[in-house]
Amino acid sequence: MKYLVISDIHANLEALDAVLAAAGPYDHALVLGDLVGYGADPNAVIDRVRALPSTTLIRGNHDKVGAGLENTDGFNYLARHAIEWTANALTPDHHDWLAALPQGPVVVDDLVEICHGTPFDEDVYIFDDLDAMRALHVARRPLCLFGHTHVVAAFHLAGETRSVGHLRSTQIAIPTDGNARYLVNCGAVGQPRDGDPRAAFGLLDTVTRTLSLVRVEYDIGTAQAKIVGAGLPDVLAQRLAVGR
Repeated sequence: MKYLVISDIHANLEALDAVLAAAGPYDHALVLGDLVGYGADPNAVIDRVRALPSTTLIRGNHDKVGAGLENTDGFNYLARHAIEWTANALTPDHHDWLAALPQGPVVVDDLVEICHGTPFDEDVYIFDDLDAMRALHVARRPLCLFGHTHVVAAFHLAGETRSVGHLRSTQIAIPTDGNARYLVNCGAVGQPRDGDPRAAFGLLDTVTRTLSLVRVEYDIGTAQAKIVGAGLPDVLAQRLAVGR
């Protein structure tokens, strides 16, 4: 089985289209939430994702707020402005579809499970070793894929001390050792924040047990022009060019 792993599209249609074109053939897509927010194409992005032939989806925090399931109390000014615009831009059909997205974590198969934030709380961020340790001890599969931070990151839990280690490779091999646990963020499709503006995604081959972390350039200028044209804050367009 070959999985396409995508997260944090954030209504960036140009980035999503570039990822789908670069991914090549795959068997099943894993979508880790936050389809909307920040960008100017929420309805079109939802249509793209709905059209994927075989998909496992979970919701993100922007999906919940955009669909009216939660309020904006936890959002900063920019996120609040963008998600309020998004809620008004969504068609009734897209709104209902977004509201029906399931909550993570979701076990996909014997190798992998997915979540938006962490396997113990869909809204918690994983930034450091302590966060990763908590998540790895709760994970139910050898590989847990997460999003939410918009930053490519990989952690593993192995050895007698069960300490957390950092993985710094674009290709991660998941061994057959039943005691090992891996926690990986393949990055954000539409809102990278690791200093690399290229769209990020993952390709997981369950036969070789290899996860590849991939970046692809996309038409940032068009995505920026749409944001400005929609009346969204200019900074949401500017940040796309710097990946922050």
